[in-house]
Amino acid sequence: MRYHDITKDDMKNGDGLRVVLWVAGCGHHCPECHNPLTWDPEGGLVFDSAARQEIFDQLDKSYISGLTLSGGDPLHPANRAEVTELVRQVKRRYPQKTVWLYTGYPWEQVCSLPVMRDVDVCVDGKFLREEKDPKLLWKGSKNQRVIDVPATLLRDGAGEPVLYCMDYENENREKGTCR
Repeated sequence: MRYHDITKDDMKNGDGLRVVLWVAGCGHHCPECHNPLTWDPEGGLVFDSAARQEIFDQLDKSYISGLTLSGGDPLHPANRAEVTELVRQVKRRYPQKTVWLYTGYPWEQVCSLPVMRDVDVCVDGKFLREEKDPKLLWKGSKNQRVIDVPATLLRDGAGEPVLYCMDYENENREKGTCR
């Protein structure tokens, strides 16, 4: 697996203060993608033990809520095995931290992947420029879903996924609604 960046103290890519791994490799090539530099699975840097330790060093901090995997696409075939192993290690080492995963694949295509057993929230679906809305929380276009993975898997993944909900307030949203 290769990656482009590790962002520390990120507040835009999931709930709370997070560390974000921006992986290389994406076959979706969404028009107006915010990160086309990450499309090439051979781009960026090799994800090695030093990069893994950099993530762990951030997760050691009590104020960091968890890890977010983005890119590129963490579920690009070139990334799946190493992403699965990284997520397993994170959940074993930091069971109180959450793992968020952004993918251009729809939930229905990836819900049975082994990595999903250790993911807390999955933001699924391609970015669609005609559905773009800058007011959306944690996603770029209205077609994407912010999925509560454990709650969805408890229902055996059948039917519509359970959307991630939490109480929040601001001028654009009502308290207690789902995104």
